[in-house]
Amino acid sequence: MNTTAILSYLSDLELHNEREWYHAHKTQYQEANTEFIDMLWQLIMEIGKTDSSVINNNPHDLTFKLVRDTRFSHDKSPYNPAFRAHISAKGKLPIPVGYFIKIQPGNRSFLGGGLFTDMFKDATNMVRDYIVAHGFEWQRIINEKSFPETFRVKGECLKGIPRGYDPVHPQAKYLKNKSWYLEYPISDDQLQKDSFIKFATDIFIRMQPFNTFLNNALIGFEMPKR
Repeated sequence: MNTTAILSYLSDLELHNEREWYHAHKTQYQEANTEFIDMLWQLIMEIGKTDSSVINNNPHDLTFKLVRDTRFSHDKSPYNPAFRAHISAKGKLPIPVGYFIKIQPGNRSFLGGGLFTDMFKDATNMVRDYIVAHGFEWQRIINEKSFPETFRVKGECLKGIPRGYDPVHPQAKYLKNKSWYLEYPISDDQLQKDSFIKFATDIFIRMQPFNTFLNNALIGFEMPKR
């Protein structure tokens, strides 16, 4: 696995973020993408040793396009110079939650887990209700020694406790969230080490209790039909 090829291509794309350059360098893209797919294969196999729900994924189905939707953005750059993928029991769908990886040069890469999206009101309410009912379990997970040493729960929040929830609940701080996720930053140097797969797998394994809690909360959730 050659992560240097991935970083090199993405750095060049960021410098030449235009359609003409992109189409003229399809071979470089294909080489970098092949390396990224190989990385995902290895991660699936390693994560699958402790989370068998991800084993049957095809990494080609887990990646997100480089092409940006610029219709409502002031930034009209046509491409997002980052390779991204979500590995979960249902592929790259945001629910059930799984393991997210973003590779972007300039030390902007990260490993992620949890519920990133806040666009599904039903999902948000399901997680809030589950935290209310299983507050001790939630607190045990986020207080586990390796968790605060490694992660901080992130997510868009309301300014106050949402209506219908107890403002003095022991986990009231987290009831304000509309999403709950983790991000672990990765440097370019870490990405290029031979030990990266082992290192990334260890970080993802540390996320598993957090992911399991959220997925238990989201049992029965159905993605909206288009």
